[in-house]
Amino acid sequence: MKEINLRDYYPFYTQDIIVEVPDEVANLLREYKLAEAAYILRTYRHKAYFSLDYDASVEREALVIVLTPAEILEQKEKNARLYQALASLPEKQRNRITSHFLLGMSLSEIAKSEGSGVSSVHEGIQRGLRRLKKVLEKMETDPENNARK
Repeated sequence: MKEINLRDYYPFYTQDIIVEVPDEVANLLREYKLAEAAYILRTYRHKAYFSLDYDASVEREALVIVLTPAEILEQKEKNARLYQALASLPEKQRNRITSHFLLGMSLSEIAKSEGSGVSSVHEGIQRGLRRLKKVLEKMETDPENNARK
């Protein structure tokens, strides 16, 4: 049995914690630590840092954020409130807001599809956003009424 200091292997330990481990475990930990040091030295010497253009999975792994179950639930509740507030808008404003923000259509594309002017589409979106803000604020101040609906 060998004694090791967990602080040497785990960065979240702030104080020395000495534990006894079997010889095989101590040797494995030492090998992993040496391999990691060699890898860091190699990347430093050869400047082998990958750009996000290296591979599609590199970019995806860099951008993926793992959410906790509580964060997922909170996000679902926010989405439900947003969809409920969107449903309370007049149809024209709802369609314009969803087309612009969710589908990514430009104001001119929306105006062309409706057969109206760009300025009226812009004004309709602005009015809808103001109304949406009021509805969401009302939902936050009066959550028990919204839970019954």
